[in-house]
Amino acid sequence: MPDLRKKLEGALAQAGSASSDFDLNADVKKPDGALTPAAVLIGIRTESETVILTKRSARLKHHPGQIAFPGGKQDPTDATLVDAALREAHEEIGLPPTIVNVLGELPPHQTVTGYQVTPILGLIDGHYDPVPEAGGVSEVFEVPLAHLIDPKNYLIEGRRWQGRRRLYYIVPFGPYYIWGATACILRAFAERMT
Repeated sequence: MPDLRKKLEGALAQAGSASSDFDLNADVKKPDGALTPAAVLIGIRTESETVILTKRSARLKHHPGQIAFPGGKQDPTDATLVDAALREAHEEIGLPPTIVNVLGELPPHQTVTGYQVTPILGLIDGHYDPVPEAGGVSEVFEVPLAHLIDPKNYLIEGRRWQGRRRLYYIVPFGPYYIWGATACILRAFAERMT
């Protein structure tokens, strides 16, 4: 992709609204109360133009075995959401914050579980060997950016959840079933890149 950095900065500069797990499910009641702030890292390797994703451990209580960005809720020690995303990426996949060139934030995504997740877009420069967090991450893998920004790769599927049919986006890649909030965030990012 010619001049990746310039294209990403252009995507960040576009006006856009927040996304949510409710975009395809208007009948689902949004959680009451304040949302818990969280951040994820959309980390793009400059050499290979791939996005780093994780497969969560099947032993986790929440979202076991699902595909996710590195990230999580903002801790009191995190001064900013960027700090939260970089800390979590370091904890979950061993990514040194010093090789992440943060370009900016995308609009937040509200989850059905009560989180407001801010995607942090960053370029990863330099050598990095992933180290999955024992017990939390079963696999770290990469997906070509070109695959994730192609709108034709996104589909809508559904399943029963809390007694009703819930729709969600998917963006499958090889053996990986990328769906839910991760796919929704990626789809919103793809719209900005096209």
